Amino acid sequence: MFLNRLIDKRIESYQSELLRKYCDEVESMYRKMRGWRHDYHNHIQALLASMALGKYDEVNAYLRELNDDLTNVDTTVKTGRVMVDAVLNGKLNIAAQHGIPVNVKANIPEGTQVSDVDMCVIIGNLLDNAIEENDRLPIEDRFIRVYIGRKNTQLYLSFTNAAGKKRRKSGDGFTSSKGTDHGFGLHRVGSVVKKYGGMISADSEDGGFTAEILIPLM
Repeated sequence: MFLNRLIDKRIESYQSELLRKYCDEVESMYRKMRGWRHDYHNHIQALLASMALGKYDEVNAYLRELNDDLTNVDTTVKTGRVMVDAVLNGKLNIAAQHGIPVNVKANIPEGTQVSDVDMCVIIGNLLDNAIEENDRLPIEDRFIRVYIGRKNTQLYLSFTNAAGKKRRKSGDGFTSSKGTDHGFGLHRVGSVVKKYGGMISADSEDGGFTAEILIPLM
């Protein structure tokens, strides 16, 4: 009984810290967006001045810089749920800052019984792990692929990312290259999935890691 209470307390603390971290990341992303919009008028004036002086090379360079800046803050993924969009796009913004190419196709289908908070726990944990794995690799080897959608009568989520050497299975997770248990986040995801009567499978191979989730739709 005491051990169960200790585990529940640890999970509660972990989830609270995770959500706080998500809020900080999302706030950072939207702060950048607000700053860019605030400066929009100044950008236009600078471009018009350069155009008037015939400094077209400067205009081209300026536009490329603005395009790169906007790409880092643009929220392009829309799943159908505002809170999930905020967390997912916040993570994608972090991945971009780390030089990780991300391919995402995400739409939460009707009948999905998973709450916003639990969906954010799933997405946040798996993307945190994916970003961490990619950070250990050369820039040219990095990638993350995410798919969220309907598969027959189930909600299907798939997360694939570049990784180093194959990891050894340890309970519900995998041991890390540091020799410590790297699976607490994955274990938390598994607990959420089982809560909704779903299934999760995770596969670690040399060069890649994949987690797949199926949860029945209502």
